[in-house]
Amino acid sequence: MQHADLLPRDTAVHLIDESGATVADDRYALPDAETLVRAYRALVEGRRINDQASALVRQGRLAVYPSSHGQEACQVAAALVLGAHDWLFPTYRDSVAIIARGVAPAEALTLLKGDWHSGYDVRAHRVAPQATPLATQLLHAVGLAHAAKHRREDTVVLALCGDGATSEGDFHEAMNFAAVFHVPVVFFVQNNEFAISVPLSRQSAAPSLAHKAIGYGMPGQRVDGNDVAALLAVLGEAVDTARAGGGPSLIEAHTYRMQAHTNADDDTRYRERAEVQAWEARDPLIRLRAHLSSTGAITAADEQRFALGADEIAAAMRAALGTDVEPDPEDLFRFVTRDRSLQLDEQWDLLRGEIGRAADASGVVKGARP
Repeated sequence: MQHADLLPRDTAVHLIDESGATVADDRYALPDAETLVRAYRALVEGRRINDQASALVRQGRLAVYPSSHGQEACQVAAALVLGAHDWLFPTYRDSVAIIARGVAPAEALTLLKGDWHSGYDVRAHRVAPQATPLATQLLHAVGLAHAAKHRREDTVVLALCGDGATSEGDFHEAMNFAAVFHVPVVFFVQNNEFAISVPLSRQSAAPSLAHKAIGYGMPGQRVDGNDVAALLAVLGEAVDTARAGGGPSLIEAHTYRMQAHTNADDDTRYRERAEVQAWEARDPLIRLRAHLSSTGAITAADEQRFALGADEIAAAMRAALGTDVEPDPEDLFRFVTRDRSLQLDEQWDLLRGEIGRAADASGVVKGARP
């Protein structure tokens, strides 16, 4: 491959503009109407999931929720381009992608509720646990892809991260290993312009994050992260290339974080409201709806059906997360290692004694529910 083939385009790939009109492209074709309708339904569900999860935080049912409101096109496309034997490695902001991959919403949100486990069977869904440390999941993704290559498995790994993760050492190590060993992994960077409160201009001086790919010897590409059609085309090509033995690639999606980093963040401290409002016109859901409506691919009845389905998902989330479960304190020690060590036994005995003394002091009978 020539060096010029590794460089991304000067501008991001897009196939549907902000008004819903199609844009011709010499390389990437517009996905068929059936695929776009499927993606639109997932966008509607994703937006409802984001809004419901944010409400559950305010109600105290979730400890934290990093919303992907406005980034749902990236989430949906990441799930739809993968095959049954492929793997998704998400970040903490990728709950919608996890759910679109087939994980039950209540299970996908278990970690963010504050439980001790990821909430779902990672092997059954081929979705790794959500990673809260930046970029650590990229190394895990490369390791799994490397193993799959040695086993001659039909597996491609899609590893998600944000723009902030590209400033981490783990990002460099994952990219370098993947390129040197030519493993079937696609690095998907959702550049939403902010690493918490740090803007992209303070993170990188590169022309784009996709330009970092050439330094490792892999191709990079830029895509409009609010255009689900372009995302499906660009990510789909990268996944197909990896599956065919073409090695890794880096895809940068240009999008925007419409809401605060999490519910604990005050984004008014570091960005103006006018900047946020300017991105509202680029909403991926509105854009795809305009396109599908203008082509007759969806009707008002379809819209109502999709909305009702999204409401059912939200209702199931409320029911599942609105149920109080009494935690078992011994779980803190039960699953640390396969065989519990003497030190863990001692720590559990110490905690159990503290719990017993606290119960005695409050007049609660041991073993009885208050």
